[in-house]
Amino acid sequence: MKHFLIGIVVLISTLFPMGGALAQVELIPDTVTMMKAKVVSIIKEETRTIEGTNARHSFQTIEVRILDGDEESKVVIVENDYFNLDEGEVFYMMHTVDQFSGLDYYVVNDPYRLPQIFFLVGLFVVIVLIFGGKQGVRGLVSLVGSFLFIFYVLLPGIMNGYSPLLITVVVSSLIIILGSYVTHGLNRTTSAAVLGMILTVTLTGAFAYFMVYFTRLSGFGSDEIVYLNLNAGGSIDVIGLLLGGIIIGLLGVLYDAAIGQSVSVDELTRIAPHVPRKIIYQRAIRIGREHIGALVNTLAIAYVGASLPLLLLFYQTSSSTLGQIINTEIFATEIVRIMIGSIGLVLAVPITTLVSVFMLVKKLPLVVDSDIVNKEKETLEHIVHTHKH
Repeated sequence: MKHFLIGIVVLISTLFPMGGALAQVELIPDTVTMMKAKVVSIIKEETRTIEGTNARHSFQTIEVRILDGDEESKVVIVENDYFNLDEGEVFYMMHTVDQFSGLDYYVVNDPYRLPQIFFLVGLFVVIVLIFGGKQGVRGLVSLVGSFLFIFYVLLPGIMNGYSPLLITVVVSSLIIILGSYVTHGLNRTTSAAVLGMILTVTLTGAFAYFMVYFTRLSGFGSDEIVYLNLNAGGSIDVIGLLLGGIIIGLLGVLYDAAIGQSVSVDELTRIAPHVPRKIIYQRAIRIGREHIGALVNTLAIAYVGASLPLLLLFYQTSSSTLGQIINTEIFATEIVRIMIGSIGLVLAVPITTLVSVFMLVKKLPLVVDSDIVNKEKETLEHIVHTHKH
């Protein structure tokens, strides 16, 4: 909350420098319009030194034609210090009109990269269809469904004032159910994995709630959170949003671990139906431990990779000690996120294995028929002897 209050103070002091004399002035936001444009010609191109630094950066003066919107076909001159553009290149441009002074200006916003993105998505779909077959198609349907839940249930729910943590747990459960049954079919093995994942998400969510308050995180670990809260008038539960992000980030690897454990129990049961539940659980956990080692490393490295520019910035410019850096809100948030996600991932293995054992393994009598055991031993010995020859 401290960062939010500081942001409010800075905003008020910037907008109302005369204090009470301007207190009655109505705040009218600038009009901002995004449009697509094309470079007609490059009028001038040079390299300038960024003021206050020794860094040098390319600077262009370009003539562009607007391609859509109310100003379509209009030609304007734009000064570009963002990224180099070539003649004939299409890009997105932002037109801002100052409501107080009436002045307007155009700035380069982003290159037009949609064709490349669509190509990459199309390539992904084709590769999945070729090598994944029907299972790949089911996976794609599950992926689309997951994004629909996020964009049409999760995001609107948070913006409408619902608890981010509660709605994230609900949406995560729906994504788990949809993804599992669509991809792997309606069967007891999938049901065991689904139940294991829902229990893990619920437990991890409760643990995350405790740990976020225990470590005194405010939720304002990045600039976008501050801007989002200002735009929403302070109505968003920032702590809940942080918790929701932790849970959503866990779903991908959690799904992999839970399905793997459920299938392991099912296969062990099929090959050795006479083995009691305790032994099946122990063998499946042995498989899960190998999986945990790989997935925890994957999860941690993925978070580090996403924060690599920030790590480099602190490494290059910070004079603080390692402990002081770790203690900052932005780094502490990522560490808590990694630890909670990893703990949830580890817990998914025993939880899902236990659920799978009780759902998939039949309860055996206290005395197992010795004839069945001897017959299976003879079968295994025959298989080994055949392979040797």
